[in-house]
Amino acid sequence: MAKHVAVLMGGWSSEREVSLNSGAACAVALEDAGYRVTRVDVGRDVAEVLARLKPDVALNVLHGHPGEDGTIQGVLEILRIPYSHSGVLASALAMDKAQARLMLAAAGVPVAAGRPVSRAEAATAHVMAPPYVLKPVAEGSSVGVFIVREGQAHPPQELHREDWAFGEILLAEEFIPGLELTCGVMGDKALGVIEIEAAQPFYDYESKYAPGGSRHILPARILPEVYERVQMLSLTAHRALGCRGVSRADFRFDVSKGDASGLVCLEVNTQPGMTETSLVPDMAAHAGISFGELVTWMVEDASLDR
Repeated sequence: MAKHVAVLMGGWSSEREVSLNSGAACAVALEDAGYRVTRVDVGRDVAEVLARLKPDVALNVLHGHPGEDGTIQGVLEILRIPYSHSGVLASALAMDKAQARLMLAAAGVPVAAGRPVSRAEAATAHVMAPPYVLKPVAEGSSVGVFIVREGQAHPPQELHREDWAFGEILLAEEFIPGLELTCGVMGDKALGVIEIEAAQPFYDYESKYAPGGSRHILPARILPEVYERVQMLSLTAHRALGCRGVSRADFRFDVSKGDASGLVCLEVNTQPGMTETSLVPDMAAHAGISFGELVTWMVEDASLDR
């Protein structure tokens, strides 16, 4: 009898649409591979829905809250439904950028100079000398991110908005010029390193998900020793946070340094996108792993107590 997989998608985060696209692609791939698939657009009643469905496995394709922060993982542990990707603690840690950077730095992964700040503080005056980056401490897909340029007189005025929806704590970090690099980890193996060439000066939400918004250059156009260093740091970051299954680490590379000392890790994504324009499927394909094989691997890798 075919294994019954609940594909968890949608949810209510700012990344809902991306998750729906990821989930739809994964569901089709799993059906093509012979699994019995139920698509679950996750709502507040998700525990009741899953208790009723009784799937053999949950493929977690949620992005942001509650799918990437340890919340859905806790529900699945209570229901004893094996699931994909990282467990409760690793998910919660990676989602909180301020906590994650402490763990990464302790493991020897370079991070940019920075600190957590309140929205009120960041909106009132520069919290560090420009150029610097302000980003919500627990959002993904570059949602709510600002680059404060050199010579900018005031912090971003959007921070004063009454309808601000991205939390009251931000991370302020030194802006690192140079290349945008990213590397996926699948189990205990680092995949290839992609250089991202965005159509816009900043690799924002539109660049990530709109067709033509960015170009993925694989392998990245960097020295072999820098390439290998990115792979090693991605594996180190994956292990330092306790990640499982598939993760993806994002980096900036200051080319002017000339060697791997110019690398800085921005964050680790425990629920990388699985859309047609997503990075991890590209890396897997480069390694000879088809999209169907990648999704099947995630389902077969699912477990409890992750």
